[in-house]
Amino acid sequence: MATTPTDYRAITERQQAMWATGDYHEIARQMMSASDALCTALDLHAGQRVLDVACGSGNTALSAARRYCEVTGIDYVPALLERAKARAAAEGVTVDFRVADAQALPFADASFDVVLSVFGVMFAPDQERAARELLRVCRPGGKIGLVCWMPEAFGGEFFTVHARYLPAPPEVKPAIRWGTAVGLDELLRAGVSSMQHERRSLFEYYRSTDHAVDVFRAYFGPTRWALEKSDAQTQTDLHRDLAAVFNRYNRATDGTMMLEAEYLQTIATRSSR
Repeated sequence: MATTPTDYRAITERQQAMWATGDYHEIARQMMSASDALCTALDLHAGQRVLDVACGSGNTALSAARRYCEVTGIDYVPALLERAKARAAAEGVTVDFRVADAQALPFADASFDVVLSVFGVMFAPDQERAARELLRVCRPGGKIGLVCWMPEAFGGEFFTVHARYLPAPPEVKPAIRWGTAVGLDELLRAGVSSMQHERRSLFEYYRSTDHAVDVFRAYFGPTRWALEKSDAQTQTDLHRDLAAVFNRYNRATDGTMMLEAEYLQTIATRSSR
């Protein structure tokens, strides 16, 4: 029996609408340390051509631009790009921000010395195609730097909760596949000569666990979508389950919240073939 091809375009359009809900910048601004750490690990130098894939409101693009790299940032949520442009203007740095899809990058082969993505490309529905695009636009001998949530830490638990209330299409592989050495080997190994992984942590700060949940309910697209598609009892259950995850990773002892979010940082070298 013939199988129906996965309609990745329709899935991407729904996902785009979801991420455009709320204001992801209110979450991402507390993750700047991961962007800076990645740029430091890559030892970015002035003049390098750098692409930030699924750049959101610009954290990683701005970190690279501060080093006088020639930076391009792409995302499929125009409102986030407008925020990124405003941040770049406020800092006095130059970044070429464009609306584009990580699964179909509008650049020629080998256009960039370094290709980055921080909590971004991992959410592309067609993972194999997105991985091929990262490899295609990176020059031979160039670097690919990724920061992704892992299955066994905060990010994995957080998105597992969301999957219970807002399940992805069964043909779409979990985003946290990108946060594993095995998954990245499957996605990138054919086009890279080396790949190094490092587990790192970032910290987010809130007034309390309930405040953290409220921030995500107000600004984080997937949480907002799950709530909008739920009845009152389900909304209560989602709030409870998210609070439980936040509590497990709260390192504060004074009644506030210091969320430890562990992630996988990966640096790969594009093969010369």
